[in-house]
Amino acid sequence: MGLRTYIVEDNATIRDNLIATLEELAGIDAVGTSETENEARQWLTEADQAWDLAIVDLFLKQGSGLGVLEACRDRKPRQKVIVLSNYATVEIRKRCTQLGVDAVFDKSNEIDALVDYCIAQSRPAD
Repeated sequence: MGLRTYIVEDNATIRDNLIATLEELAGIDAVGTSETENEARQWLTEADQAWDLAIVDLFLKQGSGLGVLEACRDRKPRQKVIVLSNYATVEIRKRCTQLGVDAVFDKSNEIDALVDYCIAQSRPAD
């Protein structure tokens, strides 16, 4: 079983391509997706045993990825939350760090780093 990953992304093309890429290259297991803050907050908190990694975009159809990040602050230590955004500015990275995010990746030029991160998270701890 791969890294159980929940994806919060409102663009269906990006979401589908991201899932296909990460399943193939990083061995993730996509356990669910959402396009809105409310749906993501609800699933991630109610299904807290069902995921290992959440990948969150900041701009959503409803609400904001920042609200999703806030909802994940009390997650289990083994659970990782990362941001994948076109707006990975210094200010956004700082705000995400304040919200307890484990990593921030820019959609336009850090996909390889995201894949590497997922692979590293899939490895068993020594």
